[in-house]
Amino acid sequence: MLGARAWLCCSLLLPRAGRGLSVSRRGSSSRDKDRSVTVSSSVSMPAGGKGSRSNCSQSTPQKVPNRLINEKSPYLQQHAYNPVDWYPWGQEAFDKARKENKPIFLSVGYSTCHWCHMMEEESFQNEEIGRLLNEDFISVKVDREERPDVDKVYMTFVQATSSGGGWPMSVWLTPNLQPFVGGTYFPPEDGLTRVGFRTVLLRIREQWKQNKNTLLENSQHVTTALLARSEISMGDRQLPPSAATMNSRCFQQLDEGYDEEYGGFAEAPKFPTPVILNFLFSYWLSHRLTQDGSRAQQMALHTLKMMANGGIRDHVGQGFHRYSTDRQWHVPHFEKMLYDQGQLVVAYSQAYQITGDEFYSDVAKGILQYVARHLSHRSGGFYSAEDADSPPERGMRPKEGAFYVWTVKEVQQLLSEPVLGASEPLTSGQLLMKHYGLTEAGNISPSQDPKGELQGQNVLTVRYSLELTAARFGLEVEVVRTLLNTGLEKLFQARKHRPKPHLDNKMLAAWNGLMVSGYAITGAVLGTERLINYATNGAKFLKRHMFDVATGRLMRTCYAGSGGTVEHSNPPCWGFLEDYAFVVRALLDLYEASLESAWLEWALRLQDTQDRLFWDSRGGGYFCSEAELGAGLPLRLKDDQDGAEPSANSVSAHNLLRLHGFTGHKDWIDKCVCLLTAFSERMRRVPVALPEMVRALSAHQQTLKQVLILADGDPSSFLSRQLPFLNTLRRLEDRATAYVCANQACSMPVTEPSELRKLLHQ
Repeated sequence: MLGARAWLCCSLLLPRAGRGLSVSRRGSSSRDKDRSVTVSSSVSMPAGGKGSRSNCSQSTPQKVPNRLINEKSPYLQQHAYNPVDWYPWGQEAFDKARKENKPIFLSVGYSTCHWCHMMEEESFQNEEIGRLLNEDFISVKVDREERPDVDKVYMTFVQATSSGGGWPMSVWLTPNLQPFVGGTYFPPEDGLTRVGFRTVLLRIREQWKQNKNTLLENSQHVTTALLARSEISMGDRQLPPSAATMNSRCFQQLDEGYDEEYGGFAEAPKFPTPVILNFLFSYWLSHRLTQDGSRAQQMALHTLKMMANGGIRDHVGQGFHRYSTDRQWHVPHFEKMLYDQGQLVVAYSQAYQITGDEFYSDVAKGILQYVARHLSHRSGGFYSAEDADSPPERGMRPKEGAFYVWTVKEVQQLLSEPVLGASEPLTSGQLLMKHYGLTEAGNISPSQDPKGELQGQNVLTVRYSLELTAARFGLEVEVVRTLLNTGLEKLFQARKHRPKPHLDNKMLAAWNGLMVSGYAITGAVLGTERLINYATNGAKFLKRHMFDVATGRLMRTCYAGSGGTVEHSNPPCWGFLEDYAFVVRALLDLYEASLESAWLEWALRLQDTQDRLFWDSRGGGYFCSEAELGAGLPLRLKDDQDGAEPSANSVSAHNLLRLHGFTGHKDWIDKCVCLLTAFSERMRRVPVALPEMVRALSAHQQTLKQVLILADGDPSSFLSRQLPFLNTLRRLEDRATAYVCANQACSMPVTEPSELRKLLHQ
């Protein structure tokens, strides 16, 4: 096995008439990581050499750029100086493939993907491989974050035919965009147990020339089967399943897979998966007096605590890395994604709200501090990600985690001052190294370092409580806390002088929506107006730069230009379902945090547009992409998994319920029922795959309470116009007055917080 960062999958559907490739698959089939591939060949070939690693974020000026130089995507620009004649996804490439009767090689990745960098360096910068691609294939490069529809369609094929998936994704298509061979990362040359990319290209070229009709027939059969398998519709079902049953099954499945010692729900690798934590908190809320309810709370809180203490959290600069390569949350895959920060800050805020423990609120504040420092555009938008790889020193080859890891020698030099009052001679560096588990030999196991890039290095991970560290050296807890915080700040300042990881300055509407929700909810929970202002600025950015007033449509992407400007691709990349769903949710969260009705009004308008562009009036639920936008793709899908991000259909179900509560519009509750019914079979079979939708199902089948607080009682307000019954409510004695309502019937008015608390607990 190549190590915990590289998972192995491939499918090569070549006809029996030719020499086939047998597949050796190992590892996890999760969708949410980049992986490598091992393919065994019937002919043993010598292993290929590995070239020197270039800095992927820099072009090579002496080379002639290909047409990707004109693209805005940072990922596509990273490949602009390859000797490959790349095309962006579009009609020009498809027409050329049809005219020249060549198969399309589709390569999908993103700019902070470690194994995408590896395949570029090893294969796409290789002159011979470039020549093979240019002579016999039409090569198309896609940023999966720009075109999630293209990614989902062909990832569905790869997963269905290889029991795995990941990025970089490599798929060979007919000129009519039908897939016939798929895999992920390929090494450039054959090894004893692996078939290289060059060999794969030669064999596909041979099969295309000799057995093209068979390939086309096989491709059509596979596409037809995928179409039937991926269809999600109401069918003959009239109603969604029982929420109580789905809740119980989802909880039991999570309970069975829970890691008692370290938290989380897998052996390795481990992803944060906030959708699961949200489900557990909701389950606890509706089962507070039961043993299962207590268990759900304990699983969520323990997981959050272990993640926050582990190396998956950046203790020096804050924020969370993408996933842990080990069971202990110790050694991360070092890239940092905006979508993780936006979701995790909500989970930690909720944990603080439930427990009152400032440990969780401190973690939440740290996440937002990181986003403000490193992922924020000055106009209010949020960048997509920071890379895992960076040069250890300027001019050196990039290595994974170089920006984040430490040697004992570095820490000793930076923190050499003695600690007064300790029970033995002690420097602040020794104190920090003890608390965070740093060792002379490095605390990263060779099994977590398949390329040998982290030898002698350390990832900070909390090994002891403050109390134990204090007791070990005879110090007061607050003294230790201060010394550690001071030490971390010195490391942070020293780290500023290291070459920084590549920043993907692409801004996505969906992920910006997640971050606006994160700031709004945390600001409301902590009662911090400054955080709500960040959310407001983020929403203003979305409306100013990612919304087309003329059509009412969202744009998917925009980019940081020079001098703090914002740029767009031409033509613009229009929004997908997740952009609308996540932005609508963000606006509802911001409305509840700020009580500015303009955000609620915009949410209603965007929901109308979403319904018009994506709703499946025949089968129920929402398609991931517009019909016109995905013209030519063999499938039009509905995402059916809450993974690293929640499914847009799951979020939409919540949005429809909330919007119905704000407006009373029956159409939205009817759509919610249709959506939940369409996904019934998926929920019944694997409820743990859709924990966010199970939450929505529970909310739908419960009688939700609304808290109405009258501050001015203005009958002309937007909400009063939507819900006329509000005009019957009055303030008592000109004081802020609260009502608790359900089904548009309200309690008697109360003016004291203690009285409101009693009503909510009834």
